[in-house]
Amino acid sequence: MNLIRFDPFRELEGMQARLSRFFREPSGLTGAEDRFFDFAPPVDVQETDGEYVVKADLPEVKKEDMKVEVNDGVLSVEGERKREQEEKGKTFHRVERSYGKFVRRFSLPTEIDAGHVQAEFKDGVLTVHLPKAAAAKPKSVEVKVA
Repeated sequence: MNLIRFDPFRELEGMQARLSRFFREPSGLTGAEDRFFDFAPPVDVQETDGEYVVKADLPEVKKEDMKVEVNDGVLSVEGERKREQEEKGKTFHRVERSYGKFVRRFSLPTEIDAGHVQAEFKDGVLTVHLPKAAAAKPKSVEVKVA
């Protein structure tokens, strides 16, 4: 009988691979939505007094390969990160980074001024500024106590 040494890291890698396969497979989505499972860029959403800021890491994505849109209270970031083509004399031994089309959608609060949304793309980071509407900014009201 051969003894097999338990390697928890190998077990975790196997579990991660199974979970990745599970979430990549279409699960009830139909139409155009099932094309966007290839790659999901990580996103940070933060709030300040005057705006919401959404930052997405999009390394190796060209500005012309992405689209940012605000429509009916939803911020959509779409694009594609293209895989480097294998050339003669060049062999990939390991490919861990994700490639392909992606879509990230976020429901916006009602207090967003959609007409003044701005986006910038610098050093592989997309930053979208979503200013709050004037009515949504907190106001301080002094209350007199009798």
